[in-house]
Amino acid sequence: FANYCMMRSVLNQTRSSYFMIRSHLHNWVEGKRSLTDKSQQFMNKELKFGAHNYNPLPVVIDKAQGPYVWDVEGNKYFDFLSSYSACNQGHCHPEIIQTLKEQAGRVHLTSRAFFNSVLGEYEEYMSKLFGYEKVLPMNTGVEACETACKLARRWGYDVKKIPENQAKIIFAENNFWGRSIAACSSSSDPDCYTGFGPFLPGMKTIPYNDIAALKNVLKDPNVCAFMAEPIQGEAGVVIPDDGYFKKVRELCTKYNVLFIADEVQTGLARTGRRLCIDHSSVHPDMVVLGKALSGGIYPVSAVLADDEVMLVIKPGQHGSTYGGNPLACKIAMTALDVIEKEKLAENADKLGKKLRSSLSDVSKDIVSVVRGKGLLNAIEITEGRNAWDICLKLRDNGVLAKPTHGRKANYMPMCRLSKNAVVS
Repeated sequence: FANYCMMRSVLNQTRSSYFMIRSHLHNWVEGKRSLTDKSQQFMNKELKFGAHNYNPLPVVIDKAQGPYVWDVEGNKYFDFLSSYSACNQGHCHPEIIQTLKEQAGRVHLTSRAFFNSVLGEYEEYMSKLFGYEKVLPMNTGVEACETACKLARRWGYDVKKIPENQAKIIFAENNFWGRSIAACSSSSDPDCYTGFGPFLPGMKTIPYNDIAALKNVLKDPNVCAFMAEPIQGEAGVVIPDDGYFKKVRELCTKYNVLFIADEVQTGLARTGRRLCIDHSSVHPDMVVLGKALSGGIYPVSAVLADDEVMLVIKPGQHGSTYGGNPLACKIAMTALDVIEKEKLAENADKLGKKLRSSLSDVSKDIVSVVRGKGLLNAIEITEGRNAWDICLKLRDNGVLAKPTHGRKANYMPMCRLSKNAVVS
C-alpha cells in the first residue's frame, strides 16, 4: 500500500508538470516563434522518464552554433544564458571541436593510475597562465569547490594547526556552488537545503559584501578558509562594493585564513577580465575554475593553488577517475587559447557596457534595475511582474534567458558575441 501511494504521488507530480508544459505550449502564439506537437513529444518524454529536478523554459533545442541555437521546429534564437557561462567561447567553436575529434581518436582516458602524455603539459599551461604553482584537475564545478574545501581543511590541520575536526570554512550568504551535501550545508537558499539534512559541521555563512562581519568571524582561530564568488551569479549578479575583495585579502592574510575565489561562473572572460577577481587586483590562495574551461564541450574543472596549500594532499587522499584525462586536458588548453587569441575578455568588457546601456533604456515600468560586469548581467523586473513571464516573451521573440529568484533574470550571452548581435 505504501508503494502504491508513493507511485500515485509521483504520477500526480508528473501530470502536474505535464499540464504546466502543455499550458505554456498552448499560449506560445503571440511572438515570432511557433511550436508543433514535435516539441511537446520531446518534453513529455523528459517528464515521463526523467527526474523532475529542473523546470526548463519550454523550448527544445536541437542545434547550436556560435551565439545561436535552433529548436526542433527550426526557430532560431540568441542564447543569452550560454549554459550558465559554460559556453563563453560560443557553441561548437570549430577549434575546440577539432581538438575534441583529434584527441578522442588518440587516447581519451587513462585514469590517474598511470601517467599520460598530456596532463603535465596542461598543468604547466594552467600554472603559467594563472600564476599558481600547482593545479588539481577535476570534472565539474561542484567537484572542484569540494576539492578546495578539502584542501582548506587539511591545510588548517597540517599548517595552521587547528585541533582535529574543528576546522571551519566561511561562506557568503546567497552563495551558489552546486547541490552536493557540502554545498547544501553552506547554502542560505531553502530550495537548496530543505529536506536534505543533517548537514556537514564547520560550514558557516555571513552576509556578502560585509567586511565587519568577515572580520568578526575570522577572529576564530579555527577558521581555515573563506570562499566567495567575486560576483554572485545565481543570486542575481550581485556585485560587491569597490575595494571589498582587497579588504578580504588583507583580513585573510592578517588572520592566517585561506581566501578561495569561486570563479566557476565568473571566470574566463565572462566579466571582462581573464578572472573576475582581476578587477580587484588581488591574488587568492585558491582559485576554482570550471564551466568555460572547456568551452562547454566537456566537463572540466580545476583548483589552482601554490605548493603550501596543494601539497598537503597526499596519494590516496583525493582523486577522480576522469580528472586530468588526456581529452579534457587538450580541450581545456584549446578553450583557453581561444579566449586569449580572440580577446574574449576585452570583447565582453566592451559589449557588456553596450548591453547595459541598451537595457537601461527599457521602460522603468518593466525593468527597475540593470547591473553587471562584462557580459554577466541581470535585470530586476518591477513589482507586480514576473521574470518567468518576461523570459517567455523574450523566447517568443527569439532570445533565450532564464529567470532566477522571482523578479530577477540573468543575461549571459556568449563572450564571442558581435556588436551587431547586441544591438539586435
